[in-house]
Amino acid sequence: MRTVTVVGASLSGVYAARELRTQGFDGRLVIVGDEPHRPYDRPPLSKDFLTGRADEDQLALTDAEETAELDAEWLLGVRARGLDARGRTVLLDNGRTVSTDGVVIATGAAARRLPGDDLAGVHTLRTLDDARALREELTRGPLRVVVIGGGFIGAETASSCAALGHDVTVVEAAPLPLVPHLGPDMAAVCAALHRRGGVSLVTGIGVAGLRGSGTARSDGGRAAASHDGPAAGPSVAEGVAPRRTVTGVRLTDGRTLPADVVIVGIGATPNTGWLAGSTLALHDGVLCDDGCVTGLAQVVAVGDVARVGGARAEHWTSATEQPRFAVRNLLAGRTVDTVRSLPYFWSDQYGARIQFAGRRHEADTVRIAEGAIEDGAPAEGGFLALYERDGRTTAVLSVDRPRPFMRARRELARSAGPVEPAAL
Repeated sequence: MRTVTVVGASLSGVYAARELRTQGFDGRLVIVGDEPHRPYDRPPLSKDFLTGRADEDQLALTDAEETAELDAEWLLGVRARGLDARGRTVLLDNGRTVSTDGVVIATGAAARRLPGDDLAGVHTLRTLDDARALREELTRGPLRVVVIGGGFIGAETASSCAALGHDVTVVEAAPLPLVPHLGPDMAAVCAALHRRGGVSLVTGIGVAGLRGSGTARSDGGRAAASHDGPAAGPSVAEGVAPRRTVTGVRLTDGRTLPADVVIVGIGATPNTGWLAGSTLALHDGVLCDDGCVTGLAQVVAVGDVARVGGARAEHWTSATEQPRFAVRNLLAGRTVDTVRSLPYFWSDQYGARIQFAGRRHEADTVRIAEGAIEDGAPAEGGFLALYERDGRTTAVLSVDRPRPFMRARRELARSAGPVEPAAL
């Protein structure tokens, strides 16, 4: 291969570029990114960056030395809009085309939004620009913050908002946050962290819509409409219709939660729209085999956009591990190695670190191996829990037990057999 194009200057895109050089590719390397920023790490956006403990320089994934070593052609602030049927040409929205011998798809995913939620004060948290806007919003003083969605992003953002002194409520449509990941028993224990952090938790109830006031807040003059009526009249000063401001969240049980700020954390949609019309199979991501290879041997996919072996994993660890296998197979021209990593994720909430590894099944039983749970919440010092089925450990969960967890994770990785179809 003389040219390889990485579409997506994301975490997985950067790791793919590193692997290309590490594994001996010395040809032309093109990296396309739709954001104008150099690659950055996303997990701190909902934590240290939001609370002001980290600045943008600390988010950078590459420094000047590594950038020089990669010797890549960076096309930032430009979006891919198509891939030809043979996977040999990437079309860009600025009219340019990139002829290539291989493609790494690393376009990630975009935050889901509530229909019609374009009100001032409504935020998602996926990109650096999202985090900048939300951090600035949270400096306005004590606010009533409603977080819609109790997943990892929602919980971490709620934790950060509470640490900043805001009045926070989390709304989760499921009976408990994180039930699909942890199961009902352990999800209930981790949900207690919200209460311990002074955050109200509303579960088992959906969101019917948002309420907005007729009083516009300055936002640069962009026009918008709210759920509850048309946008306010044109601004005399600006000559455009300013955005209305969110005032509350309407729940499906008829209640309205007052809100100065609303954060929508209801998951993400893989960025595959630009691949429409290509020959690649798309279904909740780019369909790949166990080695991240698509239906075209010269095209691989990694990270949040990739559906590898029947599953799509939106976790930092997957985004950093998949590129090694994907690049190996891309350079070989066929699948010669497959991803065998044990699923793993972590989350920092309310001063506690939650870590999970393995493949949980509904039939698993949970045993507390270390530490304790008191009054339905993690005791001082946390705990280590083992998920077990048919006499073997299938997954491990810990709260504030990092060293025992890492030992259990290593042992689980050594003993893990073939992935059961039900686990996918």
